[in-house]
Amino acid sequence: MTSLDWLLLAAGMLVVLAVWAGWTLTRLRRLRVRVDRAWATLDAQLQRRAGLAEELARHHPAALGDAAAGALAAAVAQARAAGPGDRELAENALGRILRELPPELPGVPTALRTDLAGTQTRVALARRFYNDAVRDTRQLRGRRFPRWTGLHRSRPLPRYFDIDDRVAAVTKDADPAGRRAG
Repeated sequence: MTSLDWLLLAAGMLVVLAVWAGWTLTRLRRLRVRVDRAWATLDAQLQRRAGLAEELARHHPAALGDAAAGALAAAVAQARAAGPGDRELAENALGRILRELPPELPGVPTALRTDLAGTQTRVALARRFYNDAVRDTRQLRGRRFPRWTGLHRSRPLPRYFDIDDRVAAVTKDADPAGRRAG
C-alpha cells in the first residue's frame, strides 16, 4: 500500500467516525426532547391530579370528613409548592392520602371520581414514559463513545421520577371511561 492509500484509509475512518458522532449526537438531542416532552406531560398530569384533589377537598369536605379534607388540602398545597428535590415526597404524600380515602364518597359527583381515576391512570402512564426516556438517555450517554468524546457532557443527566402511583381506593367504583365497575 502506498502512502496515498493509507491517507485515503485514514480519511475514510475519520469520515466514518464523524458520521457516527453526528448520529449519536442527533440521538442524544432527540432523547433530550423526548425527556422534556415526557416531563411536561407528567407535570401536567400531576398538576391536574392536584387540581382535582383540591376540588374534592374544597367542595366536598362533608363526604371526606373535616380531618381528611384538611389533610388532602395540605397535601395538595405541599405538592404544588415542592421544589425539584422534594416533589417526589410531596406527590407520594398526596397519592397516599388519595388511596386512603374510602371507596364510597356520598355526595361526590361521579364525574369528579371518574376524572380522578383517569388522572391517576394518566399519572402512572406519564411517569412510565418519562422514566423510559430517562433510562434510554442514561443508557446512551453511558456508552463508551459518548463518554470518551464528552457528547452532551454540559447537560445534566436526567433524573428518574419515582413515585408510588397505584390507583387510589376512591376510584375503585369508577373507571376512566366512565363505566361502573363490578
